[in-house]
Amino acid sequence: MGDDIEHLKVNKIVRKVGGKVGLGVYGQVEPSDEPTEAYGGGRLDAEIEAVPEAELRERIVTALKAIYDPEIPLNIYDLGLIYGFAIDDEQNVEIEMTLTAPACPVAGMLVSQVAREVGNVRGVRTSHVTLTWDPPWTKARMSEEALLELGLL
Repeated sequence: MGDDIEHLKVNKIVRKVGGKVGLGVYGQVEPSDEPTEAYGGGRLDAEIEAVPEAELRERIVTALKAIYDPEIPLNIYDLGLIYGFAIDDEQNVEIEMTLTAPACPVAGMLVSQVAREVGNVRGVRTSHVTLTWDPPWTKARMSEEALLELGLL
């Protein structure tokens, strides 16, 4: 079976011609012009709650675990789509993430959602998410809990 997880996908959401999103099958989609980065937060002038980094990291991970892949019934953190994140001294967050496949039709939607949700975390000033394909995602990046939930362990 290797890294093929196609059989686990419950829905295939695609961007149809004309920009409308709906259920469909891969191959019926125009090349994506979705963004590969997104910004969230924006509390540039506002007072930001001073939060210890360890606590802020926990809050961010909690927010990431609330975002689910639209095709696989797992959160993006346990699925291994978040390659990492860094918090600077002003509580701005940089996130690097990927998707399970380069042809993912919801790339821009998911990148924007991550930026928005992390940007809304109490104590985060801004968030910036960058989508990368290097290294490619494999199921080896999934948490043990995710593997167990999908019956892959």
